[in-house]
Amino acid sequence: MASVEIRNVFKAFGSTEVLHGVSVDIQNEEFVVLVGPSGCGKSTLLRMIAGLEEITKGDILIGGRQVNNLPPKDRDVAMVFQNYALYPHMTVFDNMAFSLKLAKAPKAEIQERVQRAAEILNLSDYLERYPRQLSGGQRQRVAMGRAIVRDPLVFLFDEPLSNLDAKLRVQMRAEIKALHHKLRTTVVYVTHDQVEAMTMADRIVVMHDGIVEQVGDPITLFDTPDNLFVAGFIGSPAMNLIPGRIGRRDGRVWVEARAGVRLPLRPNAPGQQGQEVVYGVRPKSFQIAPSPGDDTVDMTVGVVEPTGDEIEVIAKVAGEQVCAVFTDRLALKPEQTVAVRPQLDSVHLFDAGSGKRLVA
Repeated sequence: MASVEIRNVFKAFGSTEVLHGVSVDIQNEEFVVLVGPSGCGKSTLLRMIAGLEEITKGDILIGGRQVNNLPPKDRDVAMVFQNYALYPHMTVFDNMAFSLKLAKAPKAEIQERVQRAAEILNLSDYLERYPRQLSGGQRQRVAMGRAIVRDPLVFLFDEPLSNLDAKLRVQMRAEIKALHHKLRTTVVYVTHDQVEAMTMADRIVVMHDGIVEQVGDPITLFDTPDNLFVAGFIGSPAMNLIPGRIGRRDGRVWVEARAGVRLPLRPNAPGQQGQEVVYGVRPKSFQIAPSPGDDTVDMTVGVVEPTGDEIEVIAKVAGEQVCAVFTDRLALKPEQTVAVRPQLDSVHLFDAGSGKRLVA
């Protein structure tokens, strides 16, 4: 397999620039997910790696070889598309063997490669069926099998699970991750679903408006987001973000939000007196307190959503809508006000102007 190096890559469609100097190094056998909202440039970047889009400026290297001007067939990559792109008039076997037949591979080699891929993907019993006779998950596995038989340097996945129902998406996530462990390949995977990214990736590249906001493993991105965008994008439900100003007095530190509400901070919290900041706290970092205190804040309950093992509460804190998730079976009612204690070690502060996370 091979590494993928993306060096200061720009992409423009006419006068519209959609990628602004993207640089990412993907190691050999690494599973890297490009994630971000629609329009952030992640699929465009993937298509540039595949050779389906021209590079306006910058370099892309695969296995140490610059591929800027190489046609897709010479890059030794295989791409799995969102819509499967199977030939409806061909059997599963013929769909998977198509690229090998085009390359005039020997029949024995075609048979061997297709059979091996079918065994890996649990498709051996379906080789004589047509795509219309398969479920959505089976069709997606055929599309992956068509990529596997080519034995490429790099696998590229462009939102391959977006057409599947929720239960099947969970199953296919596990299957793709298991496939990566079996084949030990380099994978670049695009999705807009941050849960998909968190559960599958060795490293995540978070993109927004054509730039890379942060690169890191899933836990690092969740625990230490670099900025407000990453904080609000990574995690489900999203991090609560409440604007205010830092206050300090007699060894105590807080963020003063709307209407004078004080949000507690640990004594060694970063930031200067009066600095405008955004107070970030995860939904699961709230705890119900037995009574109000210096380390609590009032939460007014809006909507209570039981999910079985948890209760998700949409509420107001300091006039801002927040989400809190509790594992206890609480009898909370709309319009009820309760004291909650944020876990101070899990609270983040972001500069209101730059959006950057403050570090002590």
